[in-house]
Amino acid sequence: MQTQAIEKIKNEISGNANNPYIQVVGQFLLQHLEQNPDHAEKILVADKTIAKSLEAMRTAAQKKKVGNVAVLTDAEGFAIVLKYFGIDGKPVVMGATATVIIEPKPAASPATDFDVSLDDFL
Repeated sequence: MQTQAIEKIKNEISGNANNPYIQVVGQFLLQHLEQNPDHAEKILVADKTIAKSLEAMRTAAQKKKVGNVAVLTDAEGFAIVLKYFGIDGKPVVMGATATVIIEPKPAASPATDFDVSLDDFL
């Protein structure tokens, strides 16, 4: 059953290659199935799709809308996706993105960067 659920998700991902949101949610569901293979039957429900789970997220975000902006955290969005598929529990959020800290180079003194005297040109 897990194999069939994975195939269903992969088919929807490949069929919507130009939609980055379906790609992200699909990858989340694949990762979720690896850790929770018993949830495969809920993902296999015929009328449940990743695209429709995005619509459920949009509806939930509308309720939190301030002005023209509605934002969900990853955890909130993925929790809505799981709830849409009828899966209880907290989502296992996909691997965290690495934080890159760039330390500024110490400013070099002008004397060491450029050292030319007028005598060099005469």
